[in-house]
Amino acid sequence: MFGIELTPEHPLDRVVDLGTAAEAAGYDTIFVSSHYNNRSPFAALSRLAAATDEIRLGPGVVNPLERHPVTLAGEVATVAEASDGRAVFGIGPGDPSTLGNLGLADDRGLRPVLEAFKVAQRLWEGERVSHDGTFQATDAGLNFDVPTPIPTYVGGEGPHMCKMAAKHADGLLYNGSHPADLRWAREQVDEGLGDRLDGLGEFDLAAYASVSVAEAVEAAREAARPPVAFIAAGSPPPVLNRHGIDADRADEVGDAISAGDFSDAFDLVTPAMIDAFCAAGTVDEVAERLADVLEYADSVVVGSPLGPDLDAAIDLAAEAHDRAQD
Repeated sequence: MFGIELTPEHPLDRVVDLGTAAEAAGYDTIFVSSHYNNRSPFAALSRLAAATDEIRLGPGVVNPLERHPVTLAGEVATVAEASDGRAVFGIGPGDPSTLGNLGLADDRGLRPVLEAFKVAQRLWEGERVSHDGTFQATDAGLNFDVPTPIPTYVGGEGPHMCKMAAKHADGLLYNGSHPADLRWAREQVDEGLGDRLDGLGEFDLAAYASVSVAEAVEAAREAARPPVAFIAAGSPPPVLNRHGIDADRADEVGDAISAGDFSDAFDLVTPAMIDAFCAAGTVDEVAERLADVLEYADSVVVGSPLGPDLDAAIDLAAEAHDRAQD
């Protein structure tokens, strides 16, 4: 897979233009991110399904807390129908900074994710499903035929989530752009693959990598501040320790995001955070970082911010990815 993340912080017309440009540049998968304070990922995916021809499309990642998982399964199935079977399903526990605004941060965990996509898979196969676990469903079913299969990618960084994905899912979207993080993720995945369920195909460890690429290094690094702020705020202590990042400073970033003080949060981002959580720089520098990441990852999803100039960054990131594979 060579994917790209598009964020519906932009008007949907703009998201569609970026998606068609990504398809033309050679990306094979578009993930549309999901945060309550942005536009609907499923509205964007519906528009993208109509505007593209071959590229795969899905939420990346949506959580099972803001929507009932049966409703979520129906929305992903609608993307599959609208795109003639090009849907992918990116599901994870959700961003703690924004879920805190909804009173859901304490509900994050492995079980809601696993139960949600297992039920979704049964619904897509035409079953009527009753479920009593982290959510309730009684004789639920979808009233239309769903083009399957729909590959499921789990978005997560914790050891248990990585191992669960390797056992049950088609892939892992690991939110990392540093080889040290992907080396660690590979170790967890390899352990989980030992228990992989029969009948599942090959597993894809995808580096869901924040990338900021531009001709000018400083412009690329400055553009990296917003996504790095969210990544740093949501990183657990072991990840922060791996990169020598002050946990108190990361907490300050998270507090500012939760309060809606985004400018303050972005100003709190340190150079060490950018180095750890984004492949930022020129095409050559980003290519070198992606090559290091691909020593451990099977594939890459180029994530936000892409770069200071989105239109240019789509092509520059594709060029960096091509060089990383040479």
